[in-house]
Order: sequence, then C-alpha cells, then structure tokens
Amino acid sequence: MFRNYSESYEQIREAVERLCDDFPGEYWRLQDQEASYPSEFVQALIDTGYLSVLIPEEYGGSGLDLKAACIILETIHKSGGNGAACHAQMYTMGTLLRHGSVEQKEKWLPGIAEGSLRLQAFGVTEPSSGTDTTRITTTAVHDGDDYIINGQKIWTSRAEHSDLMILLTRTEDRGSVSKPTKGLSVFLVNLNEAEEDSVTITPIETMINHATTSVFFDNFRVPADSLIGTEGEGFKYILDGMNAERILIAAECIGDARFLVKKASDYASEREVFGRPIGQNQGIQFPIAESHIQTEAAALMVEKAGSDFDSGKPCGTEANMAKLLASEASWQAADVCMQTLGGFAFAQEYDVERKFRETRLYRIAPVSTNLILSHVGTHVLGMPKSF
Repeated sequence: MFRNYSESYEQIREAVERLCDDFPGEYWRLQDQEASYPSEFVQALIDTGYLSVLIPEEYGGSGLDLKAACIILETIHKSGGNGAACHAQMYTMGTLLRHGSVEQKEKWLPGIAEGSLRLQAFGVTEPSSGTDTTRITTTAVHDGDDYIINGQKIWTSRAEHSDLMILLTRTEDRGSVSKPTKGLSVFLVNLNEAEEDSVTITPIETMINHATTSVFFDNFRVPADSLIGTEGEGFKYILDGMNAERILIAAECIGDARFLVKKASDYASEREVFGRPIGQNQGIQFPIAESHIQTEAAALMVEKAGSDFDSGKPCGTEANMAKLLASEASWQAADVCMQTLGGFAFAQEYDVERKFRETRLYRIAPVSTNLILSHVGTHVLGMPKSF
C-alpha cells in the first residue's frame, strides 16, 4: 500500500518491520491472555518517533502525512501485531492539527512528540446515542474562566493509558439549535488535572484485548482554553478526526488481511493430506485467492482516501468506503484462514484465532457497515433517508 509514492515511505515500512520483529506472536499472545496493555511496544514506537509521525517538525514530530501513518499501522498488523493500543495518537491529530490553536499546539504537541504525554483517548460515543453523534448528552457549561463537564462516554479506548483526551460535548441543547450538528463543542482535556471523583474510568471486559472503558464526568472543571476552535462548531472539527480514524483503521485491516492470507497460503502449500498439499485442491486454493483479490482492491480504496485526506479534499465518503471494504476483506481473510488451518486455527500458537477475534471488531467500529451503506445510499446515490 502506498508503494512507489516515496522512497522514504519504503524506508519507514522496512524500519517498522524490523521493530515488529522484536514483538513476535508470543508477545501479543501474552498481552491477550493477561488482558494487559502492550506498554513495551508502545514505548518502542515512541522512542523511534513513529507515534509522532503526523506532528509537525517544529513541535518535535516528523511532519509527515496520513499516508505515512497508514504505512506504519498496516505494517504493524501485517507483522501480526496490533496498532489499536496507540493508533488514536495518530487519528486525533486530524482534529488537533487542523483546528487547534497555535497556543494549544505549542502547549501540548512537544510533550506528545517526545512521549512525556499521551493523547490516546477520543471521547465521542455515548450509551444512549451510539452512532447518532448529534444526540450525545454530555454537556459543557461555561462558568467564568472554565467549563464544567457532566456526562458519560462509552467505548473510550485507552483512557486509562492516556494523559489527554479529545472530548465531544454539547454546549447548546439539541432542540435549541438550527440543525442537530450545531451546538457541539470539542475540548482537549488533561485527565491528570481532574479533581478527585470528577472523572471515573471503568474498564469494560471484551472478547478482545482492546483496553476500552466507560468514562464518567461529574462536574469536571476544565479551563476555557481547552476549547478547540469555536464553541458550537465542534461537529465539523471532530469529522476530521473521524475520517482520519476510519482511514487508519482501514489500513490496519489491510495489514490484518495480508497477514491472514499469507498464513493461509503458506499453510495450504505445506500441509499434506491424502498425499498432496491441500492448496492443490481448488476448494482450498480459490477462497484464499479470492481473499487476496478483495484485499488488494480494498487497499486501492484506502490509498485514494488517504491521498484525498492529505490533499485537503472532502473525503468522508472515501474514508467510509475504505473502512467498509478493508474491514470486510480482513474478516473474509480471517474466516478463510480459519477454514484452511482447520483445527490448528483454534490453537493460540498460530495467532489465527486472535486475529479472527480482532478483525471482527472493525465491521462494527468505529462506524458500522450498515451506517456506511446508509451514507452511500442517501448522500452519494440520492435515495431517500431511512432515518
């Protein structure tokens, strides 16, 4: 993916591959079994500068584009790892870099780039709103030089491992604004400065090791300069973060799919039953080939979405389509790989069952397949809205 764009991209790809060699399947299986955060892996990405790839050079980062970030995450997943432990530090830049003030960037970006601060939490989803973002009920009320925040977020991954959070709130009631997307505001908040009991983070146990949580805000006081951009205009700011998130996760899905296709094709070439490699049978060979084709087609959509994002073009539809195609390709590859390896696929040492579980998530999050289809049906094809 993104091959032949730049020699530096290929150097990044090769360097990340070498880094991932130090974190083989055994490492990831241990994290999975113990439901632990891969701190050593994240620190290695910090130390090598890959987590600060999008941060401009004047703030201590590499100043590269989303395509470079896609290459990093795709390579991690193609190597059998999982970038979900840290990918938010990349996609939150879509909101902060494009809409944050110079003062906010000067205050926070150098620490994020050097690793003394982590921006790993993206607080958007709520229990009662789901993907209907305009119906969130977490409020931020202006109080002198501060805002006071009350409400709850759910599926806020890595909040326990983050110093900072990009947080979407309502600063005006939904019923009092001209359209539902108005009255939403975005804050960059410092979780370390929360007064006792004003922020409560509760882990959620899930079928994969994703470090996700519920976060409760009870009179959480933040300084007014935490506001990103203009009060009430936050929906359009958060979209840049969401588009970056969908493109980057699509790149991860491409990495997963390529890992699984290779695992299946290698096994099918080596495993002999009835005196011949099982990959010689078209019933085994064709599904693997089909998964490869689906993966490479999806990768082209990810390339288009990433290139459009970097050039500043509207890319909401492209980001959605890339995420849908890539997540479907990775899930199909996971299913084919399970079927190819048979009983061995259930053995943890092959890393297939872990990837099988991990890839299933992305047909649901960060936006469900059905909502993407609805977006394309109504906003691209002009059909009537269903809700």
